[in-house]
Amino acid sequence: MKSKFSSVSTRNSFLTRLGGLATATLIGSTLVGCGGSKTASTATSDEDASMCANVHIGTQDQVINTAVGGAVVRELKIFEKNLPKDGKYKGLNYNIEWSSYTSGPPITNKMMANQIQIGLMGDFPAVINLIKGREGSGETKTVFIGTLAYSPNGAGNAVVVPIDSKATSLADLKGGTVSVPFGSAAHGMVLKALSDAGLDTEKDLNLISQAPEVGGSSLQKNQIAAHADFVPFGELFPYRGFAKKIFDGAQTGVPTLHGITVREDFAKACPEVVTAFMQSVLEANATFTESPELISAKIEEWSGIDKEVVYMFLGLSGNQYLSPEIEEVQLQALENSIATLMSLGKIENKSIKPSDVRGWVDGSFLEKAASNLNTTVSAQIKKGKEYLITGKDAFDGSEIKNPKNAGQIWIEGEDQIQNYSSPVSLVKALKGFESGSKEPSAIFVHDMNKGWKLFAATAYYVNTNGDVTAFLLKADADAYAAKSGGKVITFDKLKAMA
Repeated sequence: MKSKFSSVSTRNSFLTRLGGLATATLIGSTLVGCGGSKTASTATSDEDASMCANVHIGTQDQVINTAVGGAVVRELKIFEKNLPKDGKYKGLNYNIEWSSYTSGPPITNKMMANQIQIGLMGDFPAVINLIKGREGSGETKTVFIGTLAYSPNGAGNAVVVPIDSKATSLADLKGGTVSVPFGSAAHGMVLKALSDAGLDTEKDLNLISQAPEVGGSSLQKNQIAAHADFVPFGELFPYRGFAKKIFDGAQTGVPTLHGITVREDFAKACPEVVTAFMQSVLEANATFTESPELISAKIEEWSGIDKEVVYMFLGLSGNQYLSPEIEEVQLQALENSIATLMSLGKIENKSIKPSDVRGWVDGSFLEKAASNLNTTVSAQIKKGKEYLITGKDAFDGSEIKNPKNAGQIWIEGEDQIQNYSSPVSLVKALKGFESGSKEPSAIFVHDMNKGWKLFAATAYYVNTNGDVTAFLLKADADAYAAKSGGKVITFDKLKAMA
């Protein structure tokens, strides 16, 4: 795998070609709205819209799950296009502000102070946001109005170890120091994962709080045995070559998400503005899914997160669903977050129950936004779940029948990823690229059991009479090899089969 830093000129050339293309992709989106006027159809001209003029959105550019609803909406000016302009909004001079943070709590603090009206954040910060807004007089109430991206089983959170570590499972961390950002979704994940592995955080290891940038530095200096974190750091650190993943949050089976909260007073006074924002998120989702490589590269430009890592989470067969709904899975993610925070003593109000969050959501803005775009929330759910690798194998032309066995190669500087039906077909194509001096910036395979997108170089493989399957975990590869009569091999051994 080639680091982005080894080919800066090639990558910059690729990014330079994207400016006009991104706008063209937006215009060509299959979600066709009617501009700002339709979102204001219920507003009358005699209502006061002064509260709606100043809209401040807080996001997290480096958290990939918020990038499409955040950076893409912002940079492509989608929200401005959709703002209501008739009825009580006629002649209103909007002042749209954006600010980006490394975590959710600063966004919540500013929402409580009425300095931010719309906030984009993960499940744990979101429930803290919802709870804080209901403290005291309740004048700062917020509501959860939609999902940005989610995993039904917890994919995205992860535990990584230094690249030269001998650890291959959580059990191997006994006696060491493990860091995680306390109060984050990753914190809840690692507590459950360690407990499930039979490890006591008070007796068996030292669990400390470290922000992602500090955890990354500690890994590089071998100062910690492992670091647990949220999207995208469990993949970003391995991609940059100084860590490897030994546990994926999906192994916990606990859903996780990033979503959108809004101040309730703002939503009541300016419902068409909130609907316009949700419409913008849907359009940004469509823009991304139609051109995932292109927009991944733009997100790299805006956030500094490698485009390959962006694609890994949100691209075809990605590790997160880019889907806006508030259904049972999302409600469970929010409930689980409250339950974990309660167990950590982070919620002072003892009368709050996890199920209370079901009364703090409002899907009406999303439903209206979908209607404005001549679609439905159900259609968006279906689209998100069907966003998988299909079509023809780029090497031998065969049909890609099983996305969980597919592979992908992204050649540095090229605009499109190449798809393959199997790991064997992938390495045959790779051999041809390398002989032609074309170096990949990313090579992906998928876990045979769960479909998780993996970096090919760090996956485990089982060769069963020439039929090769990939796995995230060595234990899963060992189990499948024992069952199938195959042999566990490395990526280098796989390449030798080309």
